[in-house]
Amino acid sequence: MNKVFLIGNLTRDPELTETSGGVSICRFAIAVNRNYSGADGERKTDFFNVTAWRGLGETVSRYAKKGNKVAVSGTIELRNFEDSTGAKRTAVDIIAQDVEFLTPRNSEGFDNVDAPAPARGGNRGSNKPALQSFDDDSDIPF
Repeated sequence: MNKVFLIGNLTRDPELTETSGGVSICRFAIAVNRNYSGADGERKTDFFNVTAWRGLGETVSRYAKKGNKVAVSGTIELRNFEDSTGAKRTAVDIIAQDVEFLTPRNSEGFDNVDAPAPARGGNRGSNKPALQSFDDDSDIPF
């Protein structure tokens, strides 16, 4: 089974492009902190390239930007290629099947495009409905 779950921060703004067939593809990278510190006391960070296709990619490119925290689930894909010097290289890519935005909408750095404005109520800044008293003690059988 090839399944990966990552939580990290975008290291750059997502880049949305299209294939020659018109299919949307979004590429972005995330930084994921390891659960332990090294001998020097510093936490190590791993960087992953992520690819999201079609509607998922369009959503990511529209609402996420550098610094946002996201959860990505998907699969790992290895690519073999030759660099400009002719050396054989291997790249690890994450193909996203689901991306969840973890940065709250009202925090700085979240792209609020098309996000609904918070509702304003008459309850001193609260969106909760006012409670009314209710007396139903007359029907209790005990």
